[in-house]
Amino acid sequence: MGLLIESRPSELAYIERVWRSRSENVSQMMSVATSNWELVFWEHQGQVEAAVLGPEAKATPAPVPEDAVFFGISFALGTSMPHIPVSRLVGGNAAIPEVTRRSLWLKGSAWHVPDYDNAEMFVRRMVREGIVDLDPVVPAVLGGASPDVSGRTLQRHFVAATGLTQGAIRQIHRARQAAVLIQEGVPAQEVVHRVGYFDQPHLARSLKRYVGRTATQLSGPGVREPLSLLYKPRPLGPA
Repeated sequence: MGLLIESRPSELAYIERVWRSRSENVSQMMSVATSNWELVFWEHQGQVEAAVLGPEAKATPAPVPEDAVFFGISFALGTSMPHIPVSRLVGGNAAIPEVTRRSLWLKGSAWHVPDYDNAEMFVRRMVREGIVDLDPVVPAVLGGASPDVSGRTLQRHFVAATGLTQGAIRQIHRARQAAVLIQEGVPAQEVVHRVGYFDQPHLARSLKRYVGRTATQLSGPGVREPLSLLYKPRPLGPA
């Protein structure tokens, strides 16, 4: 069957998306580039594990344990866990030790393992206890605000808060948006104009780098390797 993924948005400002999935008869996926870091739990052959996954600056093949179940919280841009800097996690992860089906240890305290329906309750507690913080400058700038600081200062701010430059975040966002439109049946030439590419070769290079697929592969059957979570992202304001 592949990788069966279900996801939902969240009204909580700290969360970009909540998702869960199951792997069936698949051993590898294409992990699509993402600007967001995630907290992910999975169970395979009775063993439960968890990790903080950092942003991914490009699409990369990733192994998938067969017959496993996954649950994840994708955090909003600008959020961070101060004791695990996002800038150190780009393209990597940090394992969370001592996880069972019911509990985990997080920064010296015991926590109930969250699930798809109570992720917001879990994250609210993380915020109350200072484990997760939100830098309001990042979502404000991505929404179109213009803070009174130099471009260099703002760039350093973005890298510290997200692990990526503002330009990289926008490129990843645009590629994901284009991929979803193509999957919905929008012709590539129209996608070029909708999301602001120069031409179709520009779109093709972006898709290959950030999604790991061509427009043809996204619009038709025949690619056995599934993609990781891909959804229509929230719109960003002008740069």
